Amino acid sequence: MSEERAGSGAQSGDANGGYRGILFVISSPSGGGKGTLIRRLLNAVPGVSYSVSWTTRGPRAGETDGVNYHFVTTEEFARMRGRGGFLEWAVVHGHLYGTARSVVEQDLSEGHDIILEIDVQGAAAVRATMSSVVSVFILPPSFEVLRARLTARMTERPDELELRLRNARGEVEQYRHFDYIVLNDVVERAAAQLASIVWAERARRDRQEWVARRVLKTFAHAPDVE
Repeated sequence: MSEERAGSGAQSGDANGGYRGILFVISSPSGGGKGTLIRRLLNAVPGVSYSVSWTTRGPRAGETDGVNYHFVTTEEFARMRGRGGFLEWAVVHGHLYGTARSVVEQDLSEGHDIILEIDVQGAAAVRATMSSVVSVFILPPSFEVLRARLTARMTERPDELELRLRNARGEVEQYRHFDYIVLNDVVERAAAQLASIVWAERARRDRQEWVARRVLKTFAHAPDVE
């Protein structure tokens, strides 16, 4: 690739017992369907936030500034980068993308689980920067399906489409660096699998120690077993 890379859920405040939010990094090749699966995840699992990335590309039809992306000029992006404001940033398919550092760090410290929807280079940068990351790769069922999806959405010029398709193989090859793989062949099944990953990671013993200790205290005056 030619791009460069320089319910029982999380709770906030004192009620979290020291729980630190989980950073979920979700990647796929362009057209892999990660956006669709993430939207379903956000609707299905309470307590998960979405980190809105910054980008210098223009908004597509139906996209809203501050919801899908923070759409900024190259100069604005450069100023943010110069202040060290990005957790990660990249040139992807000819455009700049970045994740705001302060927003992510604050949400995690308050016990909120966060979804980062970023490319494979961004995922690598975050893994190198953050001490605890859960990474998920959304795998398309085939190149033919990926090409059909990209073509059908009609959001890129022909040259942009070809660039994304050329980069796709290199992106898919990065699957081996991720903790989980979700095959996006049937949307309903893939979305359910992605949600199950979030629930399972929340239930890990090291993240629920504070719950176990709280429950154990209630046994302090339990009768001894004879």
